[in-house]
Amino acid sequence: MPDIHPTAIIEEGATLHDTVQVGPYSIIEAGAVIGEGCVIESGVRIFGLIRLGKNNRVYHGATLGCEPQDLSFTPEKSTPLTFGDDNHIKEGVNFSRGVKTEAGSVVGNGNYFMCGFHAGHDIIFGDNNVFGPNSTIGGHAEVGDRAFISALVGIHQFCRVGDNAMLGGVLKIAKDVPPYTMVDGSPARVCGLNVVGLRRSDFRAEARSAIKRAYKVIYHSDLNTSQALAELKRGTMTPETEKIVRFFEQSERGVITHRTIKSKTKPAEAGPE
Repeated sequence: MPDIHPTAIIEEGATLHDTVQVGPYSIIEAGAVIGEGCVIESGVRIFGLIRLGKNNRVYHGATLGCEPQDLSFTPEKSTPLTFGDDNHIKEGVNFSRGVKTEAGSVVGNGNYFMCGFHAGHDIIFGDNNVFGPNSTIGGHAEVGDRAFISALVGIHQFCRVGDNAMLGGVLKIAKDVPPYTMVDGSPARVCGLNVVGLRRSDFRAEARSAIKRAYKVIYHSDLNTSQALAELKRGTMTPETEKIVRFFEQSERGVITHRTIKSKTKPAEAGPE
């Protein structure tokens, strides 16, 4: 039987695996499904239509599957919020359930959501991402795999963050973030490659070199984006290059541009008065 604290409220119709632990004052509504090995700590609110896979840990005060912050929402439009396995959902994290897509909101495996994170409705997250404290992601946004989103980042609805991207703190993201890049500044700009992240993800030197060459063509040539992508497709395409090209071609909001550094010019000498 699940280990349920006597102050917790588990509505009839919720399904909990026998190995689930539920802490004090948590509430799990009818229709929720909590998988093997999950730990639900104190004061957690889990609404119906929620699916948690195996070995997820939900910390104090988190809210999973609340009503979407969408002015057109009505309860009959609700669609699920689904988590895979091995996710850490820290204190005060908030996830909306879906409303406008059949699959609803979908989260993969091994993600780490730090305190105060918020995700809007109908998001799609991949695997092994890190989301910093009080970062916020709007509805319909997508995040790939192994991305790192620092604290206080705000990501506009419908934006995409590519695989292995790293976002600096306190950023406003209003366009797509291409894979393998580092983004920082105000306004947010691509400022280099996430070399450390690529190494930690066991990208071989040849793959890292191919990524570097691709972005040199896109951002450091005299070609516009369409011409640069065509140039890349005429050459030898690695899996990494194909992912970059496909990401740019599928972008609907546009892709964040590269940071340009103005050359330092010698101050003009004062002329005669």
